[in-house]
Amino acid sequence: MDVLRPPLVRIGGRVYRKNLIQEQPFPHEEEDQDFCAGPGECADEPCDAFVVEETERGFQCRLEVPSPLYKYIIGKKGETKKRLETETRTSISIPKPGVEGEIVITGQQRSGVVSARTRLEVLLDSFRRRQPFTHFLSLPLNQPAVQQNFLHFKEEVLHKCSEDHGVSSSLFQNPAKLHLTIGTLVLLNEQEIQRACDLLQQCKEDFVDQITGGQPLTVVVAGVEYMNDDPAMTDVLYAKVHMKDGSDRLQMLADQLVERFVASGLMLKEWDRVKLHATVMNTLFRKDPTEERSNTMPGKSSFKERESFNGQNILKLFENFHFGEVQLDSVRLSQRFSSDASGYYATSGQLCFS
Repeated sequence: MDVLRPPLVRIGGRVYRKNLIQEQPFPHEEEDQDFCAGPGECADEPCDAFVVEETERGFQCRLEVPSPLYKYIIGKKGETKKRLETETRTSISIPKPGVEGEIVITGQQRSGVVSARTRLEVLLDSFRRRQPFTHFLSLPLNQPAVQQNFLHFKEEVLHKCSEDHGVSSSLFQNPAKLHLTIGTLVLLNEQEIQRACDLLQQCKEDFVDQITGGQPLTVVVAGVEYMNDDPAMTDVLYAKVHMKDGSDRLQMLADQLVERFVASGLMLKEWDRVKLHATVMNTLFRKDPTEERSNTMPGKSSFKERESFNGQNILKLFENFHFGEVQLDSVRLSQRFSSDASGYYATSGQLCFS
């Protein structure tokens, strides 16, 4: 890391620098980085973003943290927690593992409590970003006619292009799970899932009904395109989706949903606009049949080694393949690695257009 240009993290409209721990890390230690303002800078931390209560013994502040993240605050052999307490002159109380609750920070000095709270937020934000997504906002495309056309597409591709490098049946999406992904979320407890469900309903009132007119959106799924720069080395092939009436209402809906979820802190902003696409072939599917077959967004790497395929002939032969029309009637909060009775992803919540 260039010490003159440390990475920056944005939280709550503020920017913090990211510093490496100077001490020797433990082997396989999960927590190997910290975000330090330094004990001498406690008094300069802003505190208007949260409540610090004055008590008979000093000051205290409460912070809601999902239980799966407790271990990152505690650190290897409790060292992260001890270091934060020592440097900010506070005491940090954490619920027992697996028990949902609040982390309580107490201290004699208000500035120390504020500093501890701020540094915990930055630390937790860093580790939350490392978690694999658990849910995603999706628009189902798995209506029977589209599934049938998709299976015909798969059959034709394997018949005409099976000799092309890397092309095999293991690359294809599960037809029951064809969908558009609007954005991914890391929801680590029931409270966060409920927040996402509540926000979906708020979005319906605030702008979704105005965009949809309280009616399903008719979209056309037709044509194929690839993600990367070289069609001879394709990793993701997707079907293109557009509104039948030629409007941009679907794009507006997706972009505004992402904007609202990013503003709430439930979703990370990755792109200026949502790329509307439905994955039909993905090299991630090749390695493991149980691999989550959601629309993997460009720029998100996988620990699995990809084996690209030559998509040149597929693109030439199926450039305008018609998968069908779909009546989109809801946005779903879908659970990763799950299936419902129809074969689609289990739904934690949904926003209905009509």
